[in-house]
Amino acid sequence: MPNGAETLLDVLAAHDVEVVFGLPGVHNLAVWEALRTQPGIRMIGVRHEQTAVYAADGYARTTGKLGVAVVTTGPGAANTLGATGEAWASGSPVLVIATDIPSTLRRPGVHRGVLHETRDQKAMFGPVTKASFDVPSAQELGAYADKAVQQALRSPHGPVYLGVPTDFLSAEAPRRVVEKTEETRPVPDLAAAKALIAQASRPLIWAGGGAARSGAGPAIAELATRLQAPIVTTYGARGLTDSRYVVRGPVHAPPVGELWDEADLVIAIGTDLDGMMTQNWLQPRPPALLAINISEAEATKNYPADLTVEGDAAAVTAALAVVVGGKEAVVDVDAVNAEVRAFAEADSPEAVTLLNALRDTDATIVADMCIPGYWIGGFHHVTRERGLAYPVGWGTLGFGFPAAIGAAVERATIAVVGDGGFLFACGDLATLRQENLPLTIVLVDDGGYGMLRYDQRVAGHEITGVDLTRPDFAKLAESFGVPAVTLQGFDGLADALAGTSGPAMIVVEAALDPPVNTSPRWYRKSAT
Repeated sequence: MPNGAETLLDVLAAHDVEVVFGLPGVHNLAVWEALRTQPGIRMIGVRHEQTAVYAADGYARTTGKLGVAVVTTGPGAANTLGATGEAWASGSPVLVIATDIPSTLRRPGVHRGVLHETRDQKAMFGPVTKASFDVPSAQELGAYADKAVQQALRSPHGPVYLGVPTDFLSAEAPRRVVEKTEETRPVPDLAAAKALIAQASRPLIWAGGGAARSGAGPAIAELATRLQAPIVTTYGARGLTDSRYVVRGPVHAPPVGELWDEADLVIAIGTDLDGMMTQNWLQPRPPALLAINISEAEATKNYPADLTVEGDAAAVTAALAVVVGGKEAVVDVDAVNAEVRAFAEADSPEAVTLLNALRDTDATIVADMCIPGYWIGGFHHVTRERGLAYPVGWGTLGFGFPAAIGAAVERATIAVVGDGGFLFACGDLATLRQENLPLTIVLVDDGGYGMLRYDQRVAGHEITGVDLTRPDFAKLAESFGVPAVTLQGFDGLADALAGTSGPAMIVVEAALDPPVNTSPRWYRKSAT
């Protein structure tokens, strides 16, 4: 009979898991031993537990597959919480497997001082996961692992915690027969939705992360073609479709915001119309709102809908595109996009130089919470589904580089990071080199926390705490065996990117002001 570690990996393999990110610890070494002989699963060892979950998240966002992180007990598990929270806020299917102290040493309600012991490790994950499970016995390990995987992959997606007492990994554990089932939901009657659309003369499609995760891009493109309606995408839906109706800018830019203001119907697909996209709900409720969402509660928690169609975004939208009548074009999307581009060029020519350098790349782009990342999240035209990962779920600084490690497992990737956030995980330059991943880091060095410096400046405060001592980043990368170059400004970035083919760093010494999609520059203002 296999032991628990072998059964755990059998379950993951049965669910088509091909890569696991993790950090070894005294309590989870049995998993490493089992991985040595497990065919088909690649273990990528990282240098910090937070990186393990960020990498799993980046992998999940950019592939649509389950991201898996394996970490050790107590402080190892606790180190993952920030990254797990980002996966939770962004709806990423991530499984965090953490060992716990031996079951034989646990005494309920008592902290005994066992190595890495916590009073309730699972409870730490409650607020930042979709579900959390503790395996109660070695005999049930396979069943719980199966349940955890299926929960993470069931819509709406989200991270799941699985706690495994370390002694269960070495104990005998029966194999689990995994029965994968396709998640299907019937398409409800669309007569009311068809009637609501028929009344509209200026419809607007607003597509969110749920639409992207369901693969609704082709259906949304078809619906937009039928309705001649512009498509506004949230950060989580960038690249959902490359339809000619996609608006290439954030709703925070006035030319795009006007589309919302002038629409007589908004069709909100796979979105909860959150505060980051609506300038904390300062966008007025449209005259009519049709919501298509896996969850009616999520669809209507911020703006009440005239009608909610509950179901899979791709299936419902595809069915709707078949039954609605065609409309005449009212909005010239090409003209709107030209206006957005002119707006960005007038606002920051340097930022547009950055955007131009990335314009023709086929690489996945992972942006951090930094000013260059804000420009990319708002204004970069993503032409490929899952082509951008951006952490405005929870807004976790330090996401960019470690998440890009996960993205680069399957595709060439560019991580755009700032000097401050990169230092959160700079030790994983070792992972990048050891795994020889096709990842280029574009590190924009503005001397510290540029966004916070801007906040202090516009508030009239003295600049304090944001100017940082930094290493020579190029030499730091080279010390790990990662080739690096340094540029003064963005002018040579396109050529530098064209010359990279593997692990590499491009340091760009430059400072940008933030774009209009950052809250200090939102143009909608509260009456109070």
